[in-house]
Amino acid sequence: MASSIRETGMYYLTPGELASKVAADPTFYETGVKMGARVVPGSIVRQAGGRDIRFRVTDGSQEYGVAFRGIAPDTFTDGVDVVLEGRLARDGTFRATTLLAKCASRYENAPEGYRASPPAPVARANP
Repeated sequence: MASSIRETGMYYLTPGELASKVAADPTFYETGVKMGARVVPGSIVRQAGGRDIRFRVTDGSQEYGVAFRGIAPDTFTDGVDVVLEGRLARDGTFRATTLLAKCASRYENAPEGYRASPPAPVARANP
């Protein structure tokens, strides 16, 4: 079982780890990698047509600009955690071929004010 996990498990780099790898070995540019980071709030720019998206990601220690062409998931917004597949170009732009946005993995109780409010009326069909 352990060997199966090693063969199928995928690890992704943080922006800081990617920067360290590139600094140690410049041939790491244009190498396919997965990177996990958080979208910098206010950085998402969608081109006309909506298929070309530029944004910035960070892990708190390093920041990269990202260029992605494709359809972004519905959960892709400011501040969301993303996993990107692609290559770091020599100009410092991460050219993503895959964009996955993480969704909330936990549910929380509704706030007190919400629970105290009356329920919404239910529409009923006429018999």
